[in-house]
Amino acid sequence: MKILSNSFRKLATVTALSAALIGSATSARAEEDTIKVGVLHSLSGTMAISETTLKDTMLMLIDEQNKKGGLLGKKLEAVVVDPASNWPLFAEKARELLTKDKVASIFGCWTSVSRKSVLPVIEELNGILFYPVQYEGEESSKNVFYTGAAPNQQAIPAVDYLMNDLKVERWILAGTDYVYPRTTNKILEAYLKGKGVKDKDIMINYTPFGHSDWQSIVADIKKFGSAGKKTAVVSTINGDANIPFYKELGNQGVSAQDIPVVAFSVGEEELSGMDTKPLVGHLAAWNYFMSVDTTKNAAFIQQWKDYIKDPKRVTNDPMEAHYIGFNMWVKAVEKAGTTDPDAVQKALIGVEFPNLTGGIAKMLPNHHISKPVLIGEIQDDGQFVTVWQTNKVVDGDAWSDFLPDSKPIIADWTAPISCGNYNTKTKKCSGQNY
Repeated sequence: MKILSNSFRKLATVTALSAALIGSATSARAEEDTIKVGVLHSLSGTMAISETTLKDTMLMLIDEQNKKGGLLGKKLEAVVVDPASNWPLFAEKARELLTKDKVASIFGCWTSVSRKSVLPVIEELNGILFYPVQYEGEESSKNVFYTGAAPNQQAIPAVDYLMNDLKVERWILAGTDYVYPRTTNKILEAYLKGKGVKDKDIMINYTPFGHSDWQSIVADIKKFGSAGKKTAVVSTINGDANIPFYKELGNQGVSAQDIPVVAFSVGEEELSGMDTKPLVGHLAAWNYFMSVDTTKNAAFIQQWKDYIKDPKRVTNDPMEAHYIGFNMWVKAVEKAGTTDPDAVQKALIGVEFPNLTGGIAKMLPNHHISKPVLIGEIQDDGQFVTVWQTNKVVDGDAWSDFLPDSKPIIADWTAPISCGNYNTKTKKCSGQNY
């Protein structure tokens, strides 16, 4: 009986081992049957006000693609992580997505500090990041595709509009204290001075993320604007700090007629949580507004409302950037016949996809896209009415022509240059080069 018992134990062990191996193989096959897509957006913390919607947008786009049959004969699987508005955590989560989850591409980040945190990880592991938000430029990576606006597609045209159409002469550059506002304002300060604006007519102010006490700053804005010259605020304030900022403008009676604010990070989603009546007439510069009247935009809005099951939810510019970027990625993967990063990176250059405003977005050799530029005026219903726009799309410029050190620099990820930081004077690449 003892021998028989041992035999049963051996048989049970072999059976269990076989079952485990079969289960493991089945699990591996299941993983191989899906293409994983990383979604790296803050769902908590100061940036959740802006980024949660982008997570939902990606889930909608992935769901839609799966209904079309997936990609390369496989279903897409979203892998959602929450870096919680914690900049170092963005890098950790990106590494996890690439090494543990084996995602084919990552769609994510909002602030430039989060993108800068992720950048060395993406480059080290040769991943792909689609970045959907306006930023300061001065960067082009082989591994990043910038579907938001560069400064020449938002900040510079906004200043031109204020200067030429509203006759603004004094400038308040107000931003959150991190890389995007500081670099953008450095570019804008140089641009304004090149237009003859004096130092005394430029006021620059920075506040921390989540800043809530705006009373003294708005008082300073009012004082600066009382010098008898038309004054405007160019705002690179990010995240939930915008709510108390605009509220304090209303409290102190700063109207758009007196001192207009043009924002680069306030769209329909941010306005949906504010009392917009005191904000009517203030401005935002983007490349898309929900109010744009095109057939494609109407279809996108309806798709979003149906998916999110909330008729009050709005669409905004970074959502359109993800819409364009995701569909460009799909086309590039189909073109390459693989999700291999090197093949997809090459295939992406030159890919075109219709935007929602009636034009065509094209992925340029510098990994930026072509976009229209729109200036919108806030309405009391939280929407924007377009008051100015370019008559054609503008190609994104990775390096500013208004900073002396950047002027000779170009980015071109096609041969023979294949460099994101190529000096046209020295004929040398001083940045990432593969």
